[in-house]
Amino acid sequence: MKRTIGVAIAIPRPFADELEGWRDRFGDPAAHLIQAHVTLLPPTQISDLDAVESHLEAVAGRHEAFVVVLHGTGTFRPVSPVVYVRVASGAAQIVTLEADVRSGPLERNIRFDYHPHVTVAHDVPASVLTVAQQTLADYEATFTADALTLYEMGSDGVWGPLRDFELRAHA
Repeated sequence: MKRTIGVAIAIPRPFADELEGWRDRFGDPAAHLIQAHVTLLPPTQISDLDAVESHLEAVAGRHEAFVVVLHGTGTFRPVSPVVYVRVASGAAQIVTLEADVRSGPLERNIRFDYHPHVTVAHDVPASVLTVAQQTLADYEATFTADALTLYEMGSDGVWGPLRDFELRAHA
């Protein structure tokens, strides 16, 4: 049986609540489909969940927890109608983690170069994207990324967490 999974760094509460609230206010149709996050593996179909979990367990064991600072906004326009909160600190660790996640049984090509971010507006009118970018221009949050989360998309299109994998390497 094929399953659709994704892997992300979940943004912790209360920051996730704030960002999800903004995404909802901007009218983003995906506002309630998944907790605010930094994607490490986009939606991917798999048939062997055990192999994926073993892989993610090994990946998590190779990386240590790190501080992430979110600050300001950016956009992928005109290529993609997305406004996001920038990863101002911790991006290098996220890029390394993403490459490790997207290896082994999860190896896949991606359409664009990887850029860590937290989406706050997508598939909304251009004027709303502009408002979103301006409204959150001074947004800031700091947290410790201490796990990767494996998500599965349900038949209703909502992403639910299946399991967290604690980042546990020691420097």
